[in-house]
Amino acid sequence: MISDASVRLAGLLLKNGYTLSLAESCTGGGIASRITDVPGASVSFAGCAVTYSNASKEKILGVPRGTLERYGAVSAETAKAMADGARKLFGTDIAASATGIAGPDGGTSEKPVGTVFIAVSDKNATGCARLSLKGSRNDIREAVAESVIRMLIGVLDGSDSAKI
Repeated sequence: MISDASVRLAGLLLKNGYTLSLAESCTGGGIASRITDVPGASVSFAGCAVTYSNASKEKILGVPRGTLERYGAVSAETAKAMADGARKLFGTDIAASATGIAGPDGGTSEKPVGTVFIAVSDKNATGCARLSLKGSRNDIREAVAESVIRMLIGVLDGSDSAKI
């Protein structure tokens, strides 16, 4: 089923004449799937890099090794670098990223399961939000995908809730 948010995002991208790309880690392509559920998405959606490992974040998206070593893959700094890297890689107007711990394992006291960073990058700025989610692995991944789409909508429609 196509989500209302995905349809709204597609409309805003078309209205603004923007192209979009993604960099996903913990969602494994789930955000791209929601976007491509909308017929005609190829007009605005350029592509997605699913960079699950640190090596792929570095090699494909250009996330600096020092960022990964100092802050970790699950961090605001990495999420921002991923979004910037996707925008550059695909040559798009706007890009978004998601990196986090969907569980059921992998969490720590500092970054428990459900800790996710999402970011949006455009030519002017890169903004990031930290999410603290609960639920199953699938629940977390679905919530992240929805959050990224809503963040993109907020940036594109200028609402105060998601400015970068």
